[in-house]
Amino acid sequence: MKKLSKNSPADADDEFIRPPRPRKELRQGFATGTAAAAAALGALYELLGRPCPETVEAPLPGGGSLSIAVQRHGLDGHRGEAVVVKDAGDDPDVTHGAEIGARVWRREPPAAGEAITLAGGEGVGRVTKPGLPVAVGEPAINPVPRRMIRQGLRQVWDEICPGEPLGLGVEIFVPRGEELARHTLNPRLGIVGGISILGTTGLVKPFSHQAYRATIAASLRVARAAGLSHIAFSTGGKSEGYLQAQLPGLAQEAFVQMGDYVRFALKVAAGMGFAEITAGAFFGKALKMAQGFGHTHASKGLADLKALGRRTRELTGDAALAGAVAGANTARQALEILSAAGAGGVVAQVGAGMLAALRDYAGPGPGLTAVMFDFDGSPLWRGESPGEAGA
Repeated sequence: MKKLSKNSPADADDEFIRPPRPRKELRQGFATGTAAAAAALGALYELLGRPCPETVEAPLPGGGSLSIAVQRHGLDGHRGEAVVVKDAGDDPDVTHGAEIGARVWRREPPAAGEAITLAGGEGVGRVTKPGLPVAVGEPAINPVPRRMIRQGLRQVWDEICPGEPLGLGVEIFVPRGEELARHTLNPRLGIVGGISILGTTGLVKPFSHQAYRATIAASLRVARAAGLSHIAFSTGGKSEGYLQAQLPGLAQEAFVQMGDYVRFALKVAAGMGFAEITAGAFFGKALKMAQGFGHTHASKGLADLKALGRRTRELTGDAALAGAVAGANTARQALEILSAAGAGGVVAQVGAGMLAALRDYAGPGPGLTAVMFDFDGSPLWRGESPGEAGA
């Protein structure tokens, strides 16, 4: 899971207009699931009395493998144990640099059923709410990492113990997992006691934000499983708090931080059949939505304040005001100029544009409400668009 400070952007409206900086080549990392699989391999070498390599080959879901360094390893009684340090590359998340460990022991080969059982040790969360890809009561080790762990262990077992029946128990642990989980959305998803072991490709591609999109989808599944029909999206932690104050009757599971992924979040929520969707954002993000940004991160472009200046002149006829808006350094400054001039009609036009964009992304089904906040949390504008679901 991502840090709230990153996955839940701080509603960064202060986007200065400046030339883009040249981008360096970004380094790819690996997921917690890959780290867990690598640790399990190191632990198995120890269990079988073989020298643990400095690096092990963790299998990847799409084929091939990745060489992962083993930080430390040894025997703990009758169990092999190894620890890997998670490396998220140039897209660091809350688990970057965290130790991910595994303990492996022999068990009686089953006559039927799974030859390798998985458990969650200290620092690995446990699922307490439905709607996730792992059943309630199970350790929060997602299906793909489970397959990676089992595949890697089978390969090493067959190399070292050919023909011998396979029976292993595996416990994944994260020494600081419970502490790290406080900085993730796990509590909101009903995952308690630690982090999740995640990964769909085994790799972390810088700025792909695949994990965050998965978190949005998982949050929506949890809300659906809880029987909710109304979802409330925010662009970050602050806007979520302000939105919660506006919607005190909604359950906690209904509030989902979509971050910059506006188009993605609206499409997925509509596809899941939510009847009502509310979205809250500060002025800068609302302006970007109104200007057609389905993804509102600064890397995708900056709000066009010159276009806002032109619209200001059309609506107010005030050339000086329009020039001041067009020359503002940030969307926040533009709002301050408009507010000081009493140009509420321009702000309302931005809100209407935000609502129209949400409708475009969600389609005709759900009822929509858009709420635009001032920077002190007071609503600047609110608009509704009835959907076919409520007709």
